[in-house]
Amino acid sequence: MRRFLPLIVALSLLGSACSGDPEAGEPTPSGSSAPTAEATQPPTPAERLGLVEGWGPTTAELERAARIVGRMRLPDLAGQVIVAEWQGTAPPVAMVRDLHLGGVIAFADNVSSTQQIRDVNATLERAVRRTWPLFLSVDQEGGIVERIKSDATRFPTFMSAGAAGEVRLTKNAARASGAELRGLGFDVVFAPEADVTSGPGDPTIGSRSVGSDVTTVIEHVGAAVDGYTAAALVPVLKHFPGHGSVPQDSHLTLPVQTRTRKQLGAVDLAPFAAAVEQGVPAIMAGHIDVRALDPKVPASMSKVLVTDVLRGELGFDGLVVTDSLSMAGVRATYDAARSAVQGLRAGNDVLLMPPSPAAARAGIVAAVKAGRLKRARLEQAAARQIALLLHYEGDRRDQRGRPPGAGRAASRALSAAALTVVAGSCRGRLVGSSVTPVGDPVAVANFSSAARAAGLTVLVRQAPPASLTDIEPAPARKKKESRKAFARRKQAWQARERQRASALSRFVAAEDTRLASGTNIGFSGYQDAAHDGEIAVATNTPYVLGQLQAPVRIAAYGDTPGAMSALVDVLLGKARAKGSLPVPVPGVERKGC
Repeated sequence: MRRFLPLIVALSLLGSACSGDPEAGEPTPSGSSAPTAEATQPPTPAERLGLVEGWGPTTAELERAARIVGRMRLPDLAGQVIVAEWQGTAPPVAMVRDLHLGGVIAFADNVSSTQQIRDVNATLERAVRRTWPLFLSVDQEGGIVERIKSDATRFPTFMSAGAAGEVRLTKNAARASGAELRGLGFDVVFAPEADVTSGPGDPTIGSRSVGSDVTTVIEHVGAAVDGYTAAALVPVLKHFPGHGSVPQDSHLTLPVQTRTRKQLGAVDLAPFAAAVEQGVPAIMAGHIDVRALDPKVPASMSKVLVTDVLRGELGFDGLVVTDSLSMAGVRATYDAARSAVQGLRAGNDVLLMPPSPAAARAGIVAAVKAGRLKRARLEQAAARQIALLLHYEGDRRDQRGRPPGAGRAASRALSAAALTVVAGSCRGRLVGSSVTPVGDPVAVANFSSAARAAGLTVLVRQAPPASLTDIEPAPARKKKESRKAFARRKQAWQARERQRASALSRFVAAEDTRLASGTNIGFSGYQDAAHDGEIAVATNTPYVLGQLQAPVRIAAYGDTPGAMSALVDVLLGKARAKGSLPVPVPGVERKGC
């Protein structure tokens, strides 16, 4: 695949830009030539909206979309640019139809099974009758961000790609994940992450990033985009202009980015610039206060960031989606109507999860009627969305996707290549005939299944019987009971309690002895306490391994069945751990074997 080098983005022309510009994000006719007396041909609908090729849709698809939006009623046009969340597991047909929403985003609370969410998506497409697809989307990055579980394939964190270092495996995993999502009726996935993580001080992105090396991030982001695209699923790259180097979480506050323009261009913006050159179809704008470019304004609401930098300097002509407008990073300052209008004025095309879709829609309509937002800008945004959905609709055979679970081999292959031993032997068997896993419960459960399947004895702490844990209440003196009789009764109770406590201690000691006979393996997961042992395994970011004392320390970058199966093979000496740390981890012996 093509290899991109980190880019220094030219930002020197942006000093005088202002996000309050009343013409922010307004479409300009495509083409650079000024009108002449000979140029009598009127612009086409797509040309009138400034829509150009190079990011997916063909000229025919852009023209068709432009004609569709040109005929829309203003309220319907305002609803088309909104993608909303919903409550419950029933198809939100009435909400989508009544507000003429562009689509919806599914979360874990909306999913009870893969069959149920497939039925939801099919019902929406069937009941909300349009001549173009709905924007049916989901956050399904793998690792700590996955909304569809059940019998769907679980994929490891995106940091696995950086550790494995094989773009072929990254593309295969993205294609396999995308094919399963397509099979469930989704059109759009909010992935992959183009954020370059700065390390442990990055509280939001972490293992969702490929790593801290810009070139590695660029290569694997490109491979993931290719994989999703091959599955006929729209990938939305996130979070422009880069969320991996800010010390705050935009779900909770507005993070402040203090890097200089030169630093931003060399690191944070570089993966987005490379992806634009590659032809990525969609990019998500994050809620980040970039002090060097547009101070105190969320990037998602900033004309400087979205129109001048992303579209102007980086040359992106595709679909721009805001991050969730319900997040504190924008909601603390902007209500639903204001964030919707300013998001469009900034240059975004899709407004994701406004806190009130109805209020957002009404705000857009009011702004157009009052002249604060041009209808042409609204049409441009809606046309980009519709053209992209039409483009990915493509050949119906591409949309069948794959059934849940079809991607397990691709998921396991990525994890197997990513496993990284940073301390201890790189060869041979690392465990005895029995193992004692502790810590992260999901990892322990998946590891135990894989270990048993490989012939290992898995020792799990047994709960003591109720007869040893149930404390007998202290006796109370009965009416007319003599002091001596009560004292005898109390002494008998105390004797029984001493016997019970002693028996419980013996039971616990016996369990400790039994468990100590197995190789102790401590699993440390996402936001979990650190677990040491004879072998320490990190199932999210690898930073915890630098704080532990286990003689063998392994980064797994995931707690999936595939990751745990690959881990068992390494522990038994059947396979080598070929991965290398994609981020610096102080306190470990080496980057890998």
